[in-house]
Amino acid sequence: MSAPALDPERLRLEATRSQTVPWKKWGPYLSERQWGTVREDYSQEGNAWDYFTHDQARSRAYRWGEDGLAGYSDDKQLLCFCLALWNGKDPILKERPFGLTNREGNHGEDVKEYYFYIDSTPTHSYMKYLYKYPQSAYPYDKLVNTSRERSRSEFEYELLDTGVFSDDRYFDVFVEYAKNSPGDILIQITVWNRGPETASPGSRVPHAQCSNRPTHHKDSGQSRRITPNWVCIESISIRKSHFSLLRTRPMTSASLAAGILLLM
Repeated sequence: MSAPALDPERLRLEATRSQTVPWKKWGPYLSERQWGTVREDYSQEGNAWDYFTHDQARSRAYRWGEDGLAGYSDDKQLLCFCLALWNGKDPILKERPFGLTNREGNHGEDVKEYYFYIDSTPTHSYMKYLYKYPQSAYPYDKLVNTSRERSRSEFEYELLDTGVFSDDRYFDVFVEYAKNSPGDILIQITVWNRGPETASPGSRVPHAQCSNRPTHHKDSGQSRRITPNWVCIESISIRKSHFSLLRTRPMTSASLAAGILLLM
């Protein structure tokens, strides 16, 4: 009796193990939080939290990485894809998870968001992510101020406690990734209104970020700065175009096609 045929995902894994097809070149490698980390800390006193804050992250470039919601990138983070949201009421775009620093939280650092990694195959040929986005303004100040006032013996003040999810007035934002091939990646964004009334889903802004950090050239011993419009590392290059985003050499970039489905 012949051995049973392998399912498609096992075939992808076999191809990856034999190093013939780079199915794992692209995946969920983007950080959730790059701000407030030792990776970005150049302060003399080693105060990573205050050296690079959440407020600065939307207008200040990182040096050693990127971050974002539903993040997706190549394994070198040369090209990063993530999602930004705006409900029409927040003072800023929702580009990355928000959380309390070590000094702000009564039990230390603590992310104040609700998001879920629902599914992923071993080669990341399919992935599904869920973010719960309130329809009212996100209570940044309320979370910080209330948490600072609480003692270590008290419960943490959670996002649910602020009332922004009352009457289910929030959006479920699903992000799905599917690989047609190792470098051909489809992205679908689906927004469900969970509230009792019709509500505008606001804006959904897919981000494609090219690396903007210096790299070291092995042969010449010189550093070359990578710019957002043109990336050159040794003999490998990345070019940025419009919504099919990239047309570059194999194994370095991906063709990303994004679609948005709104379910009110």
